[in-house]
Amino acid sequence: MAALLLGALLLIVQPQIVPSRPAVISKAEATSQSVQKELLKKTTLKNDFKGNIHFNGSCQQLPQTIIIGVRKGGTRALLEMLSLHPNIAAAESEVHFFDWEDHYGNGLQWYMNQMPFSYSHQITVEKTPAYFTSPKVPKRVYNMNQSMRLLLILRDPSERVLSDYTQVFYNHVQKHKPYPSIEEFLIKDGELNVDYKAINRSLYYFHMQNWLKYFPLDRIHIVDGDKLIKDPFPEIEKVERFLRLSPQINASNFYFNKTKGFYCLRDGGRERCLHESKGRVHPHVDSHLLDKLHEYFHEPNRKFFELVGRTFDWH
Repeated sequence: MAALLLGALLLIVQPQIVPSRPAVISKAEATSQSVQKELLKKTTLKNDFKGNIHFNGSCQQLPQTIIIGVRKGGTRALLEMLSLHPNIAAAESEVHFFDWEDHYGNGLQWYMNQMPFSYSHQITVEKTPAYFTSPKVPKRVYNMNQSMRLLLILRDPSERVLSDYTQVFYNHVQKHKPYPSIEEFLIKDGELNVDYKAINRSLYYFHMQNWLKYFPLDRIHIVDGDKLIKDPFPEIEKVERFLRLSPQINASNFYFNKTKGFYCLRDGGRERCLHESKGRVHPHVDSHLLDKLHEYFHEPNRKFFELVGRTFDWH
């Protein structure tokens, strides 16, 4: 009896936790939070879902912005330039959480553990260019955060195909392995080989349709990769506005490196350029074959322009 009375007394005197201010959560945010809880069940069995906290008060958190692609569109350059802003905390490596099954199976706790330490006022950014062309990714990102702001950087589809080939070619060269010429990939039975993966990745209209099933166009900012190469500052200004960042990056942060042939960054007196693997010269391709490539992309490009309400200076 004494134990029962003590228990009742404890219930009566236990203080009620009252929030300091009413929490206003939108329907979309509430749905997103409930889905996240479901995804987190497996990780909470092993340990509490929480970001590691640094002694300086920073902590790891899920990204609020993802650079979703496109491969060889300039994602690394975009991330490095965006990192000039003090309110950006960028993940160094490509995480491949949403497109690799073994990574996705680890749950959101694992994903957050791959993020950099950041402060509450900073935006955490992750980039994995393979996300844009992976069919399962849009829904998975949506399930994690319906309010996600997405960055997509695109360049001329034909140029992107050549860049795609060039990267793989040099990877083989470094390993002292032979690799076929680009013509062997582009031509099959005398016709353009539309099954070549590099060509498929450049069909922006097809992949964009999949993303627009889950995210409205005002949640996806398209960066013109060709303009970013030629004159980066105006493109970065647009990204700052899209992410609702205060204008901190300016023209003096960029300088043209004549030796490398592209823009490098100047940050607080420190100068840095992209890795030497960037800006490699593309292989020579017969003009007749290039014409075939341009002709093939003409209609998909037109549909893409119509879909996003913008035009780009592509062949």
